[in-house]
Amino acid sequence: MSASQTSDVPTLLVKIFGKDRPGITAGLFDTLAAYSVDVVDIEQVVTRGRIVLCALVTKPADGAEGELRATVHSWAESLKMQAEILSGTGDNRPRGSGRSHVTVLGHPLTARSTAAIASRITATGGNIDRIFRLAKYPVTAVEFAVSGCETEPLRTALATAASHIGVDVAVVSAGLHRRAQRLVVMDVDSTLIQDEVIELFAAHAGCEAEVAEVTERAMRGELDFEQSLHARVSLLAGLDASVVDKVRSEVRLTPGARTLIRTLKQLGYQVGVVSGGFTQVTDDLQDRLGLDFASANTLEIVDGKLTGRVTGEIVDRAGKARLLRRFAAEAGVPLSQTVAIGDGANDLDMLNAAGLGVAFNAKPVVREAAHTAVNVPFLDAVLYLLGITREEVEAAGLT
Repeated sequence: MSASQTSDVPTLLVKIFGKDRPGITAGLFDTLAAYSVDVVDIEQVVTRGRIVLCALVTKPADGAEGELRATVHSWAESLKMQAEILSGTGDNRPRGSGRSHVTVLGHPLTARSTAAIASRITATGGNIDRIFRLAKYPVTAVEFAVSGCETEPLRTALATAASHIGVDVAVVSAGLHRRAQRLVVMDVDSTLIQDEVIELFAAHAGCEAEVAEVTERAMRGELDFEQSLHARVSLLAGLDASVVDKVRSEVRLTPGARTLIRTLKQLGYQVGVVSGGFTQVTDDLQDRLGLDFASANTLEIVDGKLTGRVTGEIVDRAGKARLLRRFAAEAGVPLSQTVAIGDGANDLDMLNAAGLGVAFNAKPVVREAAHTAVNVPFLDAVLYLLGITREEVEAAGLT
């Protein structure tokens, strides 16, 4: 029966709630089947072992509504459950135009922050149609299905609210394209890994403090990246090339990095990295993690020594966005179906070019400019922004 066919049909909303156990859904519909009703809608939620089961059905013919009500109440009482039956007409009212998925990450997720998000959705003209939990650890992630307002103004309003109440919020438009995002491109330093690679090299050269200072100023957008890159790399001149293997062994993946990549790959996504760091490390990461794409700067090595120079095309802020477009073209994926993840000012062009730009534990200037921010230390939290639940990840054995 179509929505238009049920719009004026008398219906009954049957609500069952109580302790969950196997067989409740089958038992309710076995009971209703005796009255030859049609099912218009079903919704079921189980929270901490308590079930709420709602069935919207057509009213029975031949004046049997009273008997149906008595039978359902008797069945529910036999299971020590409660029943409520409401008369009405038709189905739910049509959802408003403009539909979005709002994902909220909290560590923890408080009642106050949830109230603030819900209030802001309402103030923007949106209606919350459905809420469900995506994950309960290591962060709490919930998703709101919202209708009645366009995605961009909703994203802007919630981004402002999120920064004040201490949660991470992502807003994406609803539709099949959400599941069709097939390319994820990440920054490396302080995103895929916990380290700044050039600082690992600098520690072996005894110039860690000088390099770290220049790196921080560049990531804040205070210095031109290419100039800062050449200045930092020059401090590495004379290092023995054997240091490359030492640095590779010192690199620490960000918590959740393997889970993120394995899950995306199993779902058919392609995954790449772009880095202002060095191919001597990203090539190794590509092999270890099974990445589809990788690009970075290359340290020049002559006669077994680092020369203090880089070779080839410089991967800077504009270069990262250019590489995102190149990877998308090679993968056959429109930019609107790409996800970019980064933490620094030199990631901004890439984040803005992607269909979804995620600032991961980023500098304030990056959080303000990106589509959404993740401020928990687990990279696999990005999966929740794509609508992938923790249960799905665990069921696949990918944690």
